[in-house]
Amino acid sequence: MSYTGAEGRQELLDATAEAAEAVGVGLAAVGAAYELVDDETAERIERELFAPVQAAYGRAKRGHAAFAARHGMTGHAFPAAPAPGAPSAGVRGFLEQAVEAAEHADDILSELQDSLLPVTVGDPELRADLAAVRQRLAEVAPHARELLRTLGR
Repeated sequence: MSYTGAEGRQELLDATAEAAEAVGVGLAAVGAAYELVDDETAERIERELFAPVQAAYGRAKRGHAAFAARHGMTGHAFPAAPAPGAPSAGVRGFLEQAVEAAEHADDILSELQDSLLPVTVGDPELRADLAAVRQRLAEVAPHARELLRTLGR
């Protein structure tokens, strides 16, 4: 699809906001799982899941805001704390939700990068932010699946 500069920038802004929101949902789910486990598992969740998801969320939000500011646009107002879902989901449900949210965000960013829109719009800072967010999100699924595999043993 061909965009004007303004349309392309708006598409980038909207897509980065959608991805950041998805990461925020994953962060809330990891936090909810953390609250339901023993201390040893909580430390593992914090180290292996919370830290990378929190870093991805922060980078996604900062990248979005900086892109908006560079182009004189209004950025998205992100909620303070997204809802993690129903507590009845339990640790397993929350971790699965975190993986789904991370994968959803990565899919959005992957499609965005594949579209070459970040290149067309010509914003190297945003391209670096997208790559950094995806790098952190790549850590989530393998760590969560390993944790789920050993949960309750």
